[in-house]
Amino acid sequence: MLERQKTLQKVVETGVVAVVRAKDSEQALKITEACLKGGIHAIEITFTIPGAVQVIQDIRNKYKNNEVIVGAGTVLDPETARIAIMAGAQFVVSPALNLETVKTCNRYQIPVMPGAMTISEVVAAMEAGADIVKIFPGDAFGPSFIKAIKGPLPQAPVMPTGGVSLENVADWIKAGCIAVGVGGNLTGGAKTGDYKAIEDLAKQYVTKVREART
Repeated sequence: MLERQKTLQKVVETGVVAVVRAKDSEQALKITEACLKGGIHAIEITFTIPGAVQVIQDIRNKYKNNEVIVGAGTVLDPETARIAIMAGAQFVVSPALNLETVKTCNRYQIPVMPGAMTISEVVAAMEAGADIVKIFPGDAFGPSFIKAIKGPLPQAPVMPTGGVSLENVADWIKAGCIAVGVGGNLTGGAKTGDYKAIEDLAKQYVTKVREART
C-alpha cells in the first residue's frame, strides 16, 4: 500500500482529526500527546501557530513509528504546502480550494483536503484531485448539509470542520462524513493547562464516532 493510502486509511480509521491551534511548540506537543492518549492519531498543525514548521518537525521526530499522523492546516497556497511537506507533513488541509495547492500535494503524493462550502466547490475539489473535501465552516450548515451533498454526490469523501461537538459528532458521521475535524471543542483545555481534559474528550469523540458507524 502506498504511503498516501496508509495516511488516508489512518485518518478514516480514527475518524477524528484534531485541529491544533496553539501559542507555541511546547503547547502543541502537549496537545498532541493528550490526543494520542485519548485515541486520536491524526493531528492537524495549523499554520496560525508561530513556528508551525518546527512543530511539525518536532512531532515527526518524537513519534517516529507512525503512531501519529501529522498534517499541516490553514495552508493557503502551494508555497506553504511545499514547505509543510518538506518539514514532514503527511497531509495538507486548506480552508478553501486553491488548485495550485492541490496540484503541489498531488505532485508529492501527499493527501490533500481543500475546503468547500457549496456543491460546486465540492465537485471542483474532487475534479482537481482532492482526497477528502473539508466542509468548512461546518457550523454554517450543520449535518443536514452533508445529506444534501450525498444526494447527488454519494461518492464524495467529506469531512466537516467548525461546529463539530460531542453533541453532534454522531450526526455528522451518520449523515455520511468519513471523518470530522475538531478544534477548540476538543483542545480548549490547553488554555488552562488541563491536558487530561483533552485526553478524556478525545476518548469520547473516538467512541462516539465508532458507535455512530455501527
